[in-house]
Amino acid sequence: MPDLRLSVQGRSQFQGLPARATLARWIAAALERDAEITLRFVGAAEGRRLNRDYRGKDYATNVLTFDYANAPAVSADIVLCVPVIRREAREQRKALRDHLAHLVVHGVLHAHGHVHDRVDRAKRMEALEIEILSRLRRPDPYRAAAARPRKGGGESRGMG
Repeated sequence: MPDLRLSVQGRSQFQGLPARATLARWIAAALERDAEITLRFVGAAEGRRLNRDYRGKDYATNVLTFDYANAPAVSADIVLCVPVIRREAREQRKALRDHLAHLVVHGVLHAHGHVHDRVDRAKRMEALEIEILSRLRRPDPYRAAAARPRKGGGESRGMG
C-alpha cells in the first residue's frame, strides 16, 4: 500500500465537508505510488483566480491539480472549489459527498499523470474513476451524467 502524506487546508471554512480521515481514505484508494498531497478547499474568488492565472480561463472550476512530480513519488496540490462543487451536485442531482469523492479521485489521478485530453485517454481515466469509486461504495459519476452535456473541469496544470 502506498504511503500518503496529506495536508488538508481550508476544510474548516466550509460546513458539511467530510472528515480528514474520509478524505485520506478517498485519496488512498486512488494512489498508485507514494504521495505527498495537499488538498485545499477554496471559495469561488480563489478558485476563479487560480483557474485564470494558471489555465487562462476566467471562471471558477470544480478541481485543479497542480502536479509537481509523479515519479518516483507523487507531489501535488489539489484545489477544490466548494461553491462550484455544491452547485454542480445540485444541478446534477447528486449527493455532495458522492460528487466530492469523484473530484478528489479525479484530482489524484491527474497527479499520477492521467489525462483526459483525447477520447481514448478520457475513457481510460473514467474507467479508473468508476472502479475506484465502486471500491469506495460510491456510484458511477458518469451514469447519471450520460443524458447531460459534460462541462470541462477537473483540469490539471502541467499535464500537456
